[in-house]
Order: sequence, then C-alpha cells, then structure tokens
Amino acid sequence: MKVKLDENLPRNLTGVLTSAGHDTDSVAEEGLTGADDQTVFVSARDAGRLLVTLDRGFGDIRRYAPGTHAGIVVLRLPDESAPAVVRAMRLLMAQHDLEDLVGTIAIVEPARLRIRRASERRRDSSGHQR
Repeated sequence: MKVKLDENLPRNLTGVLTSAGHDTDSVAEEGLTGADDQTVFVSARDAGRLLVTLDRGFGDIRRYAPGTHAGIVVLRLPDESAPAVVRAMRLLMAQHDLEDLVGTIAIVEPARLRIRRASERRRDSSGHQR
C-alpha cells in the first residue's frame, strides 16, 4: 500500500509502516513542510497514496469526498505524542488491512474506527438520507 504521512506525525512512523510492507513517504520528504492542506491533499491524491494525518480538517467529507482520492486516515487521539500515534497505527494495522481503506475517510479514535465510503449516504437523526 502506498502511504503518505503528514508533517504532524512522528518521523519513526515511516519505519513502522515500511517494516509492515507499505511504500511510505512523508510530506517532509517531499519538501511540503508548511504547505496548506489542499497542496498536501493534491500531492497524496496524485501519487495514489493513502494520507495519514492528525489534522482533523481532512475528515471533512464535503471537501475531501470519499472515492475521489486514495484514502485519508485521520487520527483523533487525546494523546498525540509520538508513542501514542505509533501505538494507534500499529493497532489499526493489526485490526484492519490498510487496503480496505482505499478511497475512504477513516477516523481513528480510541476504541473506535469510523469509515466513510463513497457509496454511503448520510442519514440525519430522523433516518432520512441527505
């Protein structure tokens, strides 16, 4: 799986993903440190890479519609320290094949994974599709 790590993730996460067999690069390696979200998104999309980030803005399905990119994983962790981020990614990879997240927006929270797919329509609280 081709993966791009956002600049807000620990550098040692590259090794964790690479050792799990993933082709991994980062925003920093590409010289995009400090680039705006749209630039990072386009870079990941054009390279066909699953973007992994702590930036909650990438979870906006209106802006980054599922099915229009290789996938986005947003880590929503109360502890964003390097060890906590590495633990969360190791757990995600142990429980899910990253290939299953292609084209989705996946929100990783403690004890929960929410996946938004292109074919899903949101329902409001009354059960009506939007």
